[in-house]
Amino acid sequence: MESTGKLWGGRFSGSTDPVMEKFNASIEIDKRLCFVDIKGSIAYAKGLQKLNLLKEEEHRMILDGLRQIEEEWRNGQFVIKEFDEDVHTANERRLKELVGPIAGKLHTGRSRNDQIATDIRIWLKSALDQLKPLILSVIDVLLHRAEREIGIIMPGYTHLQRDAERLQGLATRVNILPLGSGALAGNAFGIDRKFLASELNFSEVSGNSLDATSDRDFIAEFLFWATLVMTHTSKISEDLILYNSKEFEFIEFADAYSTGSSLMPQKKNPDSVELIRGKTGRVFGNCCALLMVLKGLPSTYNKDLQEDKVPMFDTFDTVTGILKIMHGVFSTLKVNEKEMKSALNLEMLATDLAYYLVKKGIPFREAHSMAGQVVQIAETSKCKLNQIDLKSLQGISKIFTEDVSEVWNYRNSVEQYTSIGGTSTKSILDQIDRLKEWIVKQTDGTYVIPTD
Repeated sequence: MESTGKLWGGRFSGSTDPVMEKFNASIEIDKRLCFVDIKGSIAYAKGLQKLNLLKEEEHRMILDGLRQIEEEWRNGQFVIKEFDEDVHTANERRLKELVGPIAGKLHTGRSRNDQIATDIRIWLKSALDQLKPLILSVIDVLLHRAEREIGIIMPGYTHLQRDAERLQGLATRVNILPLGSGALAGNAFGIDRKFLASELNFSEVSGNSLDATSDRDFIAEFLFWATLVMTHTSKISEDLILYNSKEFEFIEFADAYSTGSSLMPQKKNPDSVELIRGKTGRVFGNCCALLMVLKGLPSTYNKDLQEDKVPMFDTFDTVTGILKIMHGVFSTLKVNEKEMKSALNLEMLATDLAYYLVKKGIPFREAHSMAGQVVQIAETSKCKLNQIDLKSLQGISKIFTEDVSEVWNYRNSVEQYTSIGGTSTKSILDQIDRLKEWIVKQTDGTYVIPTD
């Protein structure tokens, strides 16, 4: 390593333009990887010691130095210097300050290409572990609200279960170790990659070194997953914003998740869900940004991939915050049953009238037409559907009898949908039970709702 601290300066005689120095540096972004970078280096040092490429004392000194650097980062005492272009350079420079030239042995057979690919995977594995209980907590609070308000007719949501299932599939594809792939051709010293995988808790190692150092599909998949989560939470947010409006007033947000107006004192704005809806475009943009980086790259590492971390970090932070807010919103949401009930309209039961006729043997298309004629009579007479007398109904079909009055009951309407996924009380309770069992399976029975 040359005096400037660069890891690559040996073949250069001229200095780097200061503008280029700043343009090339990523330390302010990737310093977030400081701990996983050290974790990977500790495992790699152990692998080198197994090969006798590090003496026992050298190995001990390097591990002690790395652990001291870890503490400095943790305590906010690590000093980033001018030529620390990335977190790898910073950690290696500091290690050399602590243990001397033997720090250079740590990079034996290792490239920053497989080093950063490993760091990102370790970080993202942990990030997915943090996101899983958050999304399960939103599903859980929806289930509890569904149980509590089971007698109230209101919208239901199912998208988030699929999001949690997709997250689990993504986690298996992140869980592949690239360390030991070198720059692109592998490791010339026979490093035990399965040992490294065991040390770093990866389930398998990558099978192709060229692909391993350049592969960012797992980040693209994470960003796509996050975009779907945001799409679903945005749709839910739009429903809540609409139902919270003065035109509906079906629900009311708690003060904890609302803000006011600087001009209109009467305003109570649902800014929590409006921000969720607004931030969806940001996450979608992050996904597009990475795909645009990847689309023109050859099949190995290129510096373009430095741009993979900004969208990944930003998306994780955004989705983490949104899932916490969504949990809080649903935990504290007030449901106005009276307003929902007053909004019910007998015209909503026109389809039930057609079903009534179908159950008496009328083909559905014919029943549909007859129900339409009943609606037309109500509109012409300016009366409600249940106010049309039996004689008028029998003018359309003699099939109508006194029992038609049972159609004009909202609870009967809801309870008739008894199939799986329907709106009857039994069907909803079955859905709740199945989802509760599903949540337990996702966590091996250890699930606890996050409280912070």
